[in-house]
This record gives sequence, C-alpha cells and structure tokens, in this order.
Amino acid sequence: MAYLSVRGGWSAMSVGLIVFCIFVLPNIAGCVSASPARRTHLQTNLLANGLAKTPPMGWNSWNHFGCQIEEKLIRQTADAMVSTGLAAIGYEYINLDDCWAESNRDSVGNLVPKASTFPSGIKALADYVHSKGLKLGIYSDAGNQTCAKAMPGSLGYEEQDAKTFATWGIDYLKYDNCNTDGTSPKERYPKMSKALMNSGRSIFFSLCEWGREDPATWAPGIGNSWRTTGDIRDNWNSMISRADKNDKWASYAAPGGWNDPDMLEVGNGGMTTEEYRAHFSIWALVKAPLLIGCDVRAMDDVTFELLSNEEVIAVNQDKLGAQGKKVKKDGDLEVWAGPLSNKKVAVVLWNKGPSKATVTAYWSDISLESTTVVSARDLWAHSTQSAVQGQLSVVLESHACQMYVLTPQ
Repeated sequence: MAYLSVRGGWSAMSVGLIVFCIFVLPNIAGCVSASPARRTHLQTNLLANGLAKTPPMGWNSWNHFGCQIEEKLIRQTADAMVSTGLAAIGYEYINLDDCWAESNRDSVGNLVPKASTFPSGIKALADYVHSKGLKLGIYSDAGNQTCAKAMPGSLGYEEQDAKTFATWGIDYLKYDNCNTDGTSPKERYPKMSKALMNSGRSIFFSLCEWGREDPATWAPGIGNSWRTTGDIRDNWNSMISRADKNDKWASYAAPGGWNDPDMLEVGNGGMTTEEYRAHFSIWALVKAPLLIGCDVRAMDDVTFELLSNEEVIAVNQDKLGAQGKKVKKDGDLEVWAGPLSNKKVAVVLWNKGPSKATVTAYWSDISLESTTVVSARDLWAHSTQSAVQGQLSVVLESHACQMYVLTPQ
C-alpha cells in the first residue's frame, strides 16, 4: 500500500521504493528515502559517524540569549533539562552558540574559552553536562570570524579545532557560514567534516549555510543535518516561511542526515499558543531537529506542555525516518502528511488563514485507499476516534492545527 501522495509531489516509483524498503529490505540502512536519487546517494555517501539515526533533540542558546551566555547559565540549563523531565523524553544536547571564545587564538593557534564568561573552561563544562547524562554542543564558523564577529572562525584551522573539540569532550558542532573567503561552502564544509571524522570522537556535524547552495543535494555525505533556510525569527511569518522553504527538500532526509529549518522558537513570546503548537507539530512531522530555543529554567506550563508532548515527539523520532510534507493546499488551508513505521500515517491539518475554517484531509490526499478504515489518534487532545473512513475533517481557529496518527485497522 502507498502512504505518500503523488498529488503531494512523490512519484509512483518513489512510493514503490518506500514499500520495497519497508517490506523487503527493512535492515538496510538508508532504505527509507522517498527519492531514487536520494536513496543511491545515501547508500554511497551517508556520513559514517553512526550518529543521527533520528533527528537530534536538545537546546541551543542563540534564539533566547544571543551572545549573553556564560557557564553558570549552561550548567543551570542542563540542570533544568533534567529536573523538568525533558532529558528523560529525549532532549539530550546542550548547545553553545556564538560568543563563547576569546576574540583571538592563543600563541599556538588554539581557540580559547572566554575567561570572563567560561572561566572553568569548556572541558569542565562538558564534564558537568556529561555527568547529567546529557551531551554538549559548540559553535564555530567556516570563515575567518563567526557571525557575531566576537571570536575566530575555523577556516584554515579545521584539523586543529576538531582535535580541540574532541579533547574537550564536545558532542555536536554547529558550523556557520559568515565572514568567509568567498569560496563555495561545498569546498569549505568537507574540510571540517573530515577533521571531525579524524578527531577520535563521534561529533554530530550541523551545517549552517542557510540553504544558499541547496545543501540537501550535497551535504548528506558531509554532515548530519543541514540548514535549508535562513535564520528563523520569533514570529508567525518567519516560522511558516521556514516550513515552506524546507518542504521542497523532503525526499533528501533520512536516518543519518536531516533537513534543518532552524531551531524552535516555542516559549520565546513572539507567537500565540496555537502558532507555537503548529510550529512544534510541523517541525516534528518534517523530522526537523528539535532544538529548544527558550529559557528552559523559566518555562511556563503552556510551553512545557508543548515541548513535552511525547506523542508528537514520537512522530519526529519514528524509526522509519521519512520526512512528512505538504500534500494539499487550498488557499490558506493545508494538509501535511508522511509515513511512519508499522504502516501508520502522520497527518497535520493546518489553518494558516485569518479566520476559523474547516480543514479536510481526504484519503486520496494521503494515498489511502478509499475503503481503508483507520483509528485516528489526536496527538494534542490525546484522544482516539475509531472506525474513521474516507476523510478526516476538523474546524480550526486562525493559525491553529490538529495533528493525528492514523492506524489502518
């Protein structure tokens, strides 16, 4: 049975490959691709560091704190990730962004943690984060300076910096694309990828060249995730535009390498609860990295409820690893869907419009046979409709969505 809609942009050959992979070759890594070219690419070029079998989950400092970071904040964030229970449901990376280092390297060319904000050093911070059962991420840039121009980039220092990161116990590297020498990212990013592979430590490699040279087409053999968009902002228009720009690359995501429409803004205050619910739902469906961008030490109950929905997270972390996508658009009313393991289908009904409206997903929109009977699990209401056939409809307020997992009966 086909679970991806030809109407939504997948070919019959793509659907056939998915079925072949699910039922015939379930043990071959990379066999879940919705694109024949992508499947071949994965088999030959998937980054061989054993990481990112599912999209990464964790926290990043930039969206809320910008350059205002210091080691006490990072330690407290790690503590909060554990005490809130977020760590227990999968949020494992605590990632520093820009501005953690001194503006100059030392006399032998090493990056130096900023003495005023990280006086204990990054190795001690990594040890602390690891003691909590979590992982520490760090930031650098494939240029001469980072984007904030507050610290050196790694251009020309790839091997040295990768060894430094490994020695410190770093688990994740976000690698930005500012202040470069003008050469293509396709030339600069592989150098750091190789350096990380030679560092002696498995380090998740997150490429961030903002989708300018279509990294989905060349980054799977280089990194574990690649930004497909410019930076997100904490507002509705920014969020939906990132979702739409990311959507065209859906067939290139698979276990080991993920499309990245940027970090989560949930809880930062610039959107309504319904808009944040849609943000989190779509990011989960499209297998985006789930990197919290708010202050987890001060979350309100609504923010925690959104970020801790284990049923929605389970869609993001589904072992099939197939990115969902937009399969139907009727003005401001959209249906997004994608296949899950065990023949299930994830569906998001989304009203992007300015007023209340009914959104309907017909079985033909999501490539279910018209006679198929499903149970429909509402992942936000935590309720189940049984014996649903033919279509699924819901009345949604402006900018709201509803997310379901359909299980054929």
